Amino acid sequence: MKILFFLLLTGLLSLQLFAQGNGKWDIILKISGEELAGKVTEVSDEDVKFSYAGETLVYKIKKSDILKITFSSGRIEVINKAPEAPAAAPGNAAPGSGSGPFGMEEHHNKVAILPFTYIKDDQTTADELGVKVQNECFAFLSKHAGVLTILDPRTTNARLIKAGVTRENVKGYSMEEICVILGVEFVVEGMVVIDRGAQSTSQYGNMKTTDSYNSKNNSGTYRTSGSSGSTSTQYYINNVTIGVYNDKGNTLYSQERKSLLNLQGEYRSALDYLLKRTPIYSK
Repeated sequence: MKILFFLLLTGLLSLQLFAQGNGKWDIILKISGEELAGKVTEVSDEDVKFSYAGETLVYKIKKSDILKITFSSGRIEVINKAPEAPAAAPGNAAPGSGSGPFGMEEHHNKVAILPFTYIKDDQTTADELGVKVQNECFAFLSKHAGVLTILDPRTTNARLIKAGVTRENVKGYSMEEICVILGVEFVVEGMVVIDRGAQSTSQYGNMKTTDSYNSKNNSGTYRTSGSSGSTSTQYYINNVTIGVYNDKGNTLYSQERKSLLNLQGEYRSALDYLLKRTPIYSK
């Protein structure tokens, strides 16, 4: 009986350790570049209490040494802004090589917004419309970036062109590769889809009657005139999808929303709604 109890207890402990070892952990990224995986138990004004994965011992880590915390829920809390990288000298290594202007240290807390895919009535539209939405995202997020740096669309698009990344072949690159090419830690990708919806028709008309009276012969005339017609209004369904990815290829956020307004091109309410809920948005 004791042997059976011991085996059951051992099995339960093994399952618990297995579950802990395969769960999602909070990740602390230190300014030095060191990453710590475990559980954040408390965040105070001066330090963070932290236990390593699979351990119960609690450590205190100074907030001054921490760049950011990525919680297991996907939420990111930036503690300190990454130091600015020195300007690269001519002939330095290419983006993503680990040195130069886009090295591993310098890309932290930087965000790039890709040109949006803009589809209307099942047809992909010209690049200009996708760039238009890209610029709208940049204008919105730049006001709510906190300690993050949002790469301006012109720089983003220039780096994509130089690397040979186009709208036609971008799906052949992983988000990790895109981050390396752009020299950023986070990438925002999105799509606007506009489809024809219901059509409304309204009728109008107006009739006018005029009369004239001749007093000499006691006679009168009556005339009736008028106009009528109809107007039609085409309504549209505006859907917006936004995804946020990090330099490890992980999806931090992915949501879709339909705009409240049903006129052509009225996608902004859905766009702003989704951007406010991304982990890179700061009030």
